[in-house]
Amino acid sequence: MKAVVVYESFWGTTAAVARAIADGIGEGTPVLTTDEAVGEVLAAADLLVVGAPIHAFSLPGEQGRQNLAAQASKAPAPPDLAHPSLRSWLAALPPLHARAAAFDTGFRWSPGSATGFILRVLKQQGLTPVGKGRRFLVTGSYGPARAGELEKARRWGEELAGMLP
Repeated sequence: MKAVVVYESFWGTTAAVARAIADGIGEGTPVLTTDEAVGEVLAAADLLVVGAPIHAFSLPGEQGRQNLAAQASKAPAPPDLAHPSLRSWLAALPPLHARAAAFDTGFRWSPGSATGFILRVLKQQGLTPVGKGRRFLVTGSYGPARAGELEKARRWGEELAGMLP
């Protein structure tokens, strides 16, 4: 099985979760930002795992990213906005024939989700979801992941690997 994990991360928490998922899937599973996840690497995937943080109760768009940049003085570091948004990456995604899973990072009490949107777009592009999206919890607006969440992410990666031949 060839799996690829694609993510958007502003302060590193979602990136850490993506790496933990890839560790669970297996050695050599690439973990890619949106500008790296293009072309043949996607076409060759049997499983595409896609994730992002929740911002304003949903998957961040360009306006949300601009808001993050404007509020950067409150954060411990500037947000990483060097890569295209996951929303724009999804909009440009070519039709693919693989399985898909989605995750997000956020608070337990957040009424919104990024996973529903991600899975809906992936399904429209021909991918087959392998379950519901997963949320991994953060300690604050800028992270890090709550204690035990990276281990949960690794175990989820193992579960995903076990769903495929």
